[in-house]
Amino acid sequence: MKILSPTISRLARMRSWRIENWSANPIAAQREVLQDLVTSAQYTEFGKKYNFSELFSIRKFKQNVPIHEYDDIKPYIQRMMNGEENILWNTPVTWFAKSSGTTSDKSKFIPVSEESLKGNHYQASKDVLTTYYKNFPSSDLLTGKSLVVGGSHQISKVNEEIQYGDLSAVLMQNSPFWGQWLRTPELSVALLDEWENKIEKLAETTAEENVTSLAGVPTWTLLLLKRILEIKNKSTIYEVWPNLELYIHGGVSFIPYREQFDKIIGKPINYLEIYNASEGFFAGQDLPNNEGMLLFTDHGIFYEFMPVEEYGKSNPQTIGLKDVEIGKNYALIITTNGGLWRYLVGDTVQFTSVNPYRIKVSGRLKHYINAFGEEVIVDNSDKAIAIAAEKTKAVITEYTAAPVYFSEHHNGAHEWLIEFEKEPDNFQQFITELDTVLKNINSDYEAKRYKNIALRLPIVHSLPAGTFKEWLRSKGRLGGQHKVPRLSNERIIIEEILSLANKKVE
Repeated sequence: MKILSPTISRLARMRSWRIENWSANPIAAQREVLQDLVTSAQYTEFGKKYNFSELFSIRKFKQNVPIHEYDDIKPYIQRMMNGEENILWNTPVTWFAKSSGTTSDKSKFIPVSEESLKGNHYQASKDVLTTYYKNFPSSDLLTGKSLVVGGSHQISKVNEEIQYGDLSAVLMQNSPFWGQWLRTPELSVALLDEWENKIEKLAETTAEENVTSLAGVPTWTLLLLKRILEIKNKSTIYEVWPNLELYIHGGVSFIPYREQFDKIIGKPINYLEIYNASEGFFAGQDLPNNEGMLLFTDHGIFYEFMPVEEYGKSNPQTIGLKDVEIGKNYALIITTNGGLWRYLVGDTVQFTSVNPYRIKVSGRLKHYINAFGEEVIVDNSDKAIAIAAEKTKAVITEYTAAPVYFSEHHNGAHEWLIEFEKEPDNFQQFITELDTVLKNINSDYEAKRYKNIALRLPIVHSLPAGTFKEWLRSKGRLGGQHKVPRLSNERIIIEEILSLANKKVE
């Protein structure tokens, strides 16, 4: 492996000029991406319906093609999964990434074309590696193995040609030969479907490897690391994997988990955030300790940004890169080389810089609390939770929150369910700090809290260990990219979890 590593390292560094080119000319890169996408799909059923052959400008493209959510394109996708070709994309699509569903479906199936694999997911992965080596030129990352902590990776067949699975399973099955050499565990273990058995197998097999990098959602990665320490009878991961130097994370904010990772690893390592979804690989952190992720503008995806106040309107307006503002919330809309056209992803993002364009994920369009005009988003709650925990010496595993609406005897409140690995030194202080931080970072929340007129002090419950995990299991969402919704305007999730917690106490 040490022979292979320097070669791949040099190749990675040679890609730097490409990254510098598109990051310095992002608007031109985006214009070219859209032109290529429209040209490629002009003779598909979708392209004919919306007259792609006559679209010669971004303005005309936006006028002709409406914004789509999953239910809008579901009929097209079902036909593709039945084997029909030239529907949304001009080349055969034989793979579909299964992800969390919509309000009407348990799962979504996102088309993954050959072009999206090579020109988006794998190209973006190479660019993440390139920027890492640029920042850490003496890295020994490729002298060892990469451990990706995914979920239920079972591949399922629709028919002899069409297959689907979690995105990580699709990527593993189609990865180039050198990718197999650099990854652990072997494919048979990585593709195990039953999550708890898989964690055990992962821990047993990878504990003996020379692991230099980790990737996965923080919650499930921590679970695996704790099991490895039990098996090896060690107190830190550094004692098991002395050459570990990088953890790649995404999917949820890392803020509430950073302290736990520092402690369990037991030595300083590098942390790197990526924004990779079933729909595409959108961005990756290019500067150490910088909050923003570099937006990948030359990777087969054309981006539009919808100000969140436009969501729900009959004709919502979107803007391009040249008009975005730092710190403003936008819903992400994408057009991809997998056949998604003006597709509303559901995530909200904020720009942290515009030269180059860097973003952070601020939440979900439907994951927020705005029951009283307070407009609390996940970015707010993550920061408040982290600061409150730090000030009260608490360690938090998971949390969710929802509103308590006005009643005959009480005004409104936010109700929080939290699993602590370590309880706060002072529980009431934790609640006060949580409330104070939210008031400091969100003026709408502060206004609604004024003299308790609309909102009273938050209601906080400490849940028994494993409650969130049990709730995810009950929904068939254990492991991998599945995560607990942080915020919701509806109370159904919080009531389900509270019911489980009460049964545990009984």
